[in-house]
Formats: sequence, C-alpha cells, structure tokens
Amino acid sequence: MTLHPEHDRPSLPLAAILASVALIFSAGSAAAQAPSGEPVKIGFSMALTGPLSPNGKQALLGMKIWEEETNAKGGLLGRPVKLIFYDDKSSPSEVPSIYTKLLDVDKVDLVLGPYATNIIAPAMPVVMQKGKAFISLFGLDVNHVFNYPKYFSMLPTGPSTKPSFTEGFFDVAIAQNPRPQTAALVAADAEFSRNACDGARENAKRHKFRVVYDRTYPPSTADFAPIVRAIQATNPDILVVCSYPLDSVLMVKAINEIGFKPKMLGGAMVGLQATVFKNQLGPLLNGIVNYETWVPDAKLTFDGTDAFFKKYQSRAAAEGVDPLGYYLGGWGYAYIQVLGQAVNGAKTLNDDKIADYLSKNTFKTIMGNVKFGKGGEWAEGRMLQVQYHGIKAGAGLDVWRGMSYQTVLTPSGLKTGAAIYPYEKAK
Repeated sequence: MTLHPEHDRPSLPLAAILASVALIFSAGSAAAQAPSGEPVKIGFSMALTGPLSPNGKQALLGMKIWEEETNAKGGLLGRPVKLIFYDDKSSPSEVPSIYTKLLDVDKVDLVLGPYATNIIAPAMPVVMQKGKAFISLFGLDVNHVFNYPKYFSMLPTGPSTKPSFTEGFFDVAIAQNPRPQTAALVAADAEFSRNACDGARENAKRHKFRVVYDRTYPPSTADFAPIVRAIQATNPDILVVCSYPLDSVLMVKAINEIGFKPKMLGGAMVGLQATVFKNQLGPLLNGIVNYETWVPDAKLTFDGTDAFFKKYQSRAAAEGVDPLGYYLGGWGYAYIQVLGQAVNGAKTLNDDKIADYLSKNTFKTIMGNVKFGKGGEWAEGRMLQVQYHGIKAGAGLDVWRGMSYQTVLTPSGLKTGAAIYPYEKAK
C-alpha cells in the first residue's frame, strides 16, 4: 500500500493557518521597522532643580515618553532617538556653557530650547552661531531681540505676544458693570515678567485704564507684604501681577494676610498652574483670574491627549514629578512631537531644511494644531484666562484633576462659565 503523507497529516483549521501567516508577516514588519544605526541625538537643558523645576521636570517626563514611543515606532529616519540633557538649575548663567557642550562635545544632531523665557534667551547666541533650528518651550517674545529665522516658539500666545498673557484678563474686566477704571501693575524684574508687564501696559492703555501703580521688584524678594501694602494704598480697581512661581505663591499669601481685595486680581502669575502650588495655596486661590495654556476640558482634548496623560500620570509618582502634568507635561511632549514631525516631513537632519518645514506646515499635537507665523510665534493665539473658585481646605488630586474649581473665561470659543465679580465674592 502506498502511503501519501500529505493525505495522512492531520489538517489544520484555516483560521489557525491564517493566524500563523499573519504572525510571520507581523514579525517581519516589526523587524523592518526597528530603528538601527547611530542614534539621532537631541540635546537640551531643563530646569530639574531650582524654582522652575516643578514645571521643568514635568516637561522632561513628557519628552521621555515621546522618546520611548518614537523608538517603538521606528525612530526618526530609521534611526533610534536619544535625548541628551543637563540640569540648568533654573539659572540663566548655566545655559550658554550647556549648549556649547551639547554642540561641541556631545555633537548632538538637533537641539531644543529649555523651559522659560529667562532661561531660553541665554541659549540663543550659541544656537544662532551654530545655525541650528530651535524650538523653545514657553518663551515669551524671546525672538524680538534676536530676529532669528530658525526660531520657533511652543507657547500659544499668537502674533500678539506680550499682550496675550493679560489680554483676556482685561477683556473680562471691561465686561463688568460697573466697569473698573484704575489698574495696578507689578512685576518681577526678570525677562518674562517684564515682557508680560509691557503687554499689560498695552492692554491698559487700549482699554483706557488709569494706571495708579506700576513697579517691579527684585527676583530675590522674600517679603511681599510691603509691596502689597504700597499697592493697596493706591486703591486700584484691578491688580495685574506678572510673576514667577515662588513670587506668585508669596504674593498670594501676602494679599490674603493683609486682606487686600481689589475687584480683580491675577493676570500673568506663573506657578499657580502646578499641582504643588495649588496644594500649598488651596482656598487662597479663590477669586484669582489668571492665565492658563491648557485645561482638561473636552474642547481641548485632541488625538492622543487622553492616552498621553494616562501614561504620564501612571509614572509621575515614581519619577517624582507633578502628579497631573497639565501645565508642562503635555507641552513637553508636544514640542518635541513637532520637532519629530518636522524631521520626518523634511526627511533630513539638516537644520535649514527642518526650519523651512517648520515655517510652512501645520503640526498635529496632543495639545492641538500648531502653525508658526512671523518671528516663529504661533500664527493664531490660544491663551486662556481661568478663574479659581469653590476651593476648600484639603482639596487634592480629585479636585485638581478636573474643572469643578476653575472656569474658563476667555477666549469666548472655549468659555465654560461667567466670572465671579468682584474678587471678594469668590472668597
């Protein structure tokens, strides 16, 4: 009897055969996509210690998540990505030497800006000398001094850079009845705060406010009581504060301790967006109207937003960073996301070609679409003004995670409610 092995072999179900074939092709596809060769090195400094570090560390975790996801998808131009970074200690004086080392010693292929206006500006001369494309993170009107054609700003101010931080604040003020008439302006004597206060003056002039107080204070100021009393003596209807994180906390505490109650308070106070400072201040925040760049509202949720924050928040405790990451975690991911899209779109690591691509295209990020315009600023702005309210002592993550304690007042297309006016009604 003749045996026919092909007939005697047990038959496999068709579904199993197809699954095996799919697995083989899938494995081959994954292997083909695996990045190889020398890594694409992306260099930057970040505030990992010092007063800016609660925000800087958020951004770094966002960037690390992008690095991991990008390498899992095949890297850039078929090569793995490697982040090379140093702690700038929230100090402008550290920055030039860091960027010189990144470019001359580490030989990075690409650079990104550090976080914050005061820290970005000192990097500019080094970056310009090397002709690098440069995306900065939350730098206010940095390029108006340098006019560098390869500079791009990841901050949703739009073309009206300096006024953008307080424009919504003044829009809310003039909508009140009776309309406030006098304004006090106070700012730290530092790059960002001076720029924001310049914009506040423009807004005050445009809306015909009479400015009764307009002064700066040294960044090293530790006691804000004398400043608050001096402002109180001028009896302004509204108070615009342009400050950095520690200043903002100390200013809010001094205002509450003294019992100063202007009709509106806030504007351009950096720091109030971070969970660590929300925890410190709690109910002292009630009534303040201040800028924001993103809030967890459905209108500001885009492709990948929810997935990113879920991943970020699952890792935050182990990384020792802000548990939510709403202020800079998402933006840290988004600004390197833009760089990655530009590299893939230009199909090169050549800085001139990357800068050209950045200037001509729209980028889809987890924080929304980004299109750069004149001077590397956003072609259209999207700065928010929110008001805090109803915060009780002991408020924690369950409160800060959502929108129950904050109302978006401007811009009109993103508005979630009306202002509580005057300020003391929200106390």
